[in-house]
Amino acid sequence: MNDTRKLMAGMLGQAYMEVIPTRTILDRLIHVPRHSYIAITCSPVQGLEPTLKLVESLRALPEERRLKLIPHIAARMVRDKGHLREILARLESSRVESIFVPGGDAEQPAGDYDCSLDLLRDMADIGHSIEDVGIASHPEGHPLVLDNQLLRLLKEKQPLATYLVTQMCFDPQALIRWLQMIRREGISIPAWIGLPGVADISKLISLSLRIGVGQSVKVLKRQKGLIRKLVSHKPYQPDDLLAGLEPHLADPGINIPGFHLFSFNNIESTERWRVDACRNFNGGLSPREEPRGQ
Repeated sequence: MNDTRKLMAGMLGQAYMEVIPTRTILDRLIHVPRHSYIAITCSPVQGLEPTLKLVESLRALPEERRLKLIPHIAARMVRDKGHLREILARLESSRVESIFVPGGDAEQPAGDYDCSLDLLRDMADIGHSIEDVGIASHPEGHPLVLDNQLLRLLKEKQPLATYLVTQMCFDPQALIRWLQMIRREGISIPAWIGLPGVADISKLISLSLRIGVGQSVKVLKRQKGLIRKLVSHKPYQPDDLLAGLEPHLADPGINIPGFHLFSFNNIESTERWRVDACRNFNGGLSPREEPRGQ
C-alpha cells in the first residue's frame, strides 16, 4: 500500500458526518462509531432550537455512545448579541469544543446578523471557550455573492476561525484549483473537503443546482454509468471524486486535513460506504473502532 492510499484511508477514518436534527435522528446515530465527530445542521424553518436540543440530548448519552459534536450556528438565525450569549452559554455547558458558523439559508435574518462575519466578531467580543470555529467556503461561487466578495470575506473571517469547510462540489480539479488560489491569496487555515455522501442522484443534482454548484454537476453527469444508475435508482457515491483528489492530499501547501460528509440523513448507507472505502484504501483492513480525531 503506497503512502497516498494510506493517507486517504486515514482521512476517511477521521471523516465526520453532517446530519439534520429530525425527530428520529437520535436513534439512527447508533450506526455511527462512538467518539465520531457529528456536525448538526440548523434549518431556516425550524431555527436553532432543534440543533441545540440535539446537542444536549447527545451529550447526555452514556459514555459508550458518546459522540463529538459540531453544531451549526447560522448567523441569520441568531437574533442579537444577547441571544448569541445564551447560545454560547448552552454550548459551553454541553462541553462543545467545535462549532461551524455559516451565514445560513433563511431569506430574512431573525435579527441583527445578516452574515457570519458580524456574528464571528461578536463571538470574539463576548469571549468563549470553544476551541475550533469553522466557516463556510464556496469553490464554485455563491448564487448571491460575487467571487471577489467571497474572497474578501474569507480573508476577513480567517483571524476569527480555525478551519473552513468547502461547499459540495463534484469536480476535484475545480476544488484543487480553488484551494491553490486561496492559498496564494493568503488563506492558510485548514480546509475540510465537503464530500457528498450516498444519495439519490436526481435529488443531488436538483440540490446542487439550487445552491450554485451547477458547473461541477456537469462533471457528475459525465461520470461513467450515471444514466444506468438513474434508471436503476442506484445512489450516488463519491468514489470518482476521491480518486481525483487523492494525488493532491499530501500537498502541505493545500492543507487538507480531512473530509466533511454531507449525509442528507442517509446515515446508515453513508457510514457503510465510508467503512468500505476506508477498507479499500487500507489494503482490506477495516477502519479502527477506537476514538477518532484524537
